[in-house]
Amino acid sequence: MTLSALFELLGDGAVLAIAGGLSGLAFGALAQHSQFCMRAATIEVARGEWGQRLAVWVLGFGTAVALTQAVVLAGIFDPGAARQIALPGSLSGAIIGGLLFGAGMILSRGCASRLVVLAATGNVRALVTVVVMALVAVATIRGVLVPAREMITTLWPIEPGPARNWLTALGLPQASAPVMGILIGSVWLAFGVILARRTGVGVSTAVAGALIGVAIVAAWLLTFALSLQLFEPVQITSISFIAPSVETVSALTTAWKLPSTFDGGLIPGVATGSFVMALITRQLKLQVFDSWSSVLRYLSGAVLMGFGGVLAIGCSVGAGLSGGSIFALTAWLSLIAMWVSAMLTDRLVDQSVRSHMAAPVAVSAS
Repeated sequence: MTLSALFELLGDGAVLAIAGGLSGLAFGALAQHSQFCMRAATIEVARGEWGQRLAVWVLGFGTAVALTQAVVLAGIFDPGAARQIALPGSLSGAIIGGLLFGAGMILSRGCASRLVVLAATGNVRALVTVVVMALVAVATIRGVLVPAREMITTLWPIEPGPARNWLTALGLPQASAPVMGILIGSVWLAFGVILARRTGVGVSTAVAGALIGVAIVAAWLLTFALSLQLFEPVQITSISFIAPSVETVSALTTAWKLPSTFDGGLIPGVATGSFVMALITRQLKLQVFDSWSSVLRYLSGAVLMGFGGVLAIGCSVGAGLSGGSIFALTAWLSLIAMWVSAMLTDRLVDQSVRSHMAAPVAVSAS
């Protein structure tokens, strides 16, 4: 069945939602199996323990970058119409938002994507964090936090177009920029393979991590192909968690009906995929808050991720893998800021607490 026939049978909105659901289904299952999480990867680096979580993240990132640039080089996909390139952006928003998001994911013990996956497997802490994160993001987009968002994003704006792609902004011709992108992605992928072998990552886990990168590319291609079929404008996008979370929570709190968009189908798809994978592998487990201090920690992280994710125009996946794979300048700045902030927050918060608890207690001689 052709896309045109599918649109006539189901309608434009339903096809978009199904595309988002299928993309989310694949991501959720793969992320649950591989334990994919940027927060866990940053902690390993911060503590000098370059291990399996870092290897899985690098495999996903390297695959997303190399494969996306390969389809760009082949003329199958044009990233110029993607939101991270086609719309005006903010370098100040990317940097400050990334710093806030990175700190938030350490406090909430999970990046946005990981929290959605955990919530679907029975983690109540993750579920509450995701809901609060989405509500704060709504307030940042069209609520009480709009003035703060506008103040930050107007500090250092950037025009749409080639200036938002850092490969072309450096002076590389558009024809050869994808070649450099493939090379950069391949280096990351090779590093991921080497690290996976040295740290003993299982074959299925490593493959699942790499396939997360494939899911990113598939989502780009899906939305791009759909945009060529519809008369109404379709946002060319890939997997992300800030905007889809906003759409999902907003819809369920107003009309109890998910929007007929790619983003509208994404979160339910991720939740379904991770739930099914956890069910198959017997990893479903109810987990709740164990103290009020834990509640405050998670909620603080949710607030930082909700506000920071909107400023950065994406989460660790939306900006990190999706935006990073098309070399959006704001996405790479956000990604770097997230890594720096996450490692600093881990050192200042979690490592300092561990050091204090491990310190010997002096006994007075009396």
